[in-house]
Amino acid sequence: MKPYYQDKWVKIYHGDCREILPQLDVKVDLVLTSPPYDDLRVYGGSVFDFEGVARAITDVMKDGTVLVWVVGDATDESGESGSSFQQALRFKELGLRLHDTMIYEKNGASYPCHDKYYQVFEYMFVLSRGRPRVVNLLRDRRNLWNGSWGRRSRRDVYGNLILGEKTPSDDYGVRWNIWRYNVGKFGEETGRDRGHPAVFPLALARDHILTWTNSGDMVCDPMVGSGSSLEAAKKLNRYSIGIEIEEKYCEIAAKRCCQEVMELG
Repeated sequence: MKPYYQDKWVKIYHGDCREILPQLDVKVDLVLTSPPYDDLRVYGGSVFDFEGVARAITDVMKDGTVLVWVVGDATDESGESGSSFQQALRFKELGLRLHDTMIYEKNGASYPCHDKYYQVFEYMFVLSRGRPRVVNLLRDRRNLWNGSWGRRSRRDVYGNLILGEKTPSDDYGVRWNIWRYNVGKFGEETGRDRGHPAVFPLALARDHILTWTNSGDMVCDPMVGSGSSLEAAKKLNRYSIGIEIEEKYCEIAAKRCCQEVMELG
């Protein structure tokens, strides 16, 4: 099967990931993707078959592979759909473990609502086939108590406090699991509309790729959209496979990936 676009690091396929993934005969190290959210967007009339997509994704995950599923819910007069939680639980039924439930916090509300607090986040469900093979936790949270000594204590099942050994605090600690980014439509890197209605922030893709893979690993985005995940993977020396059912988005992703690669800080 001939890719729509290919270079040393990237392959992009035009078509349905349910059909293409089984033909690739490949096991990947990270699946990083964002599916259509209920019926919030219409992508060329394509119908999102979650069950078929989920099975195709889990089939290419080997032991230790991580899936980052970035998703939100539609809201109407009956309330929120709750489909994001249903999808995460379905992945568990398909044999994955829910490693972490993370939050992608946006820098503003896209559609403020008159009867709810403004919605500024999406879920990032981190699932894995067994325990994650790679965990490179990002340590860029400024520690207010750096240089002081503290204890990592815990409580047992009866509520008794068990004191840990005193250790000096580092200047920077591991991030919280709420990550804040500028919304992707007007990316922080370019300030331009990427030609896609729901662009993945490049920094979000970068940070997950750094966390769950090592250099030379394989990243897959089966609903690649404008190609943020592929661009980030290439800049970080990871191989990547992207699949997109809409040809116009394949073109956008290919143009991003064929540009000169600069270091992604």
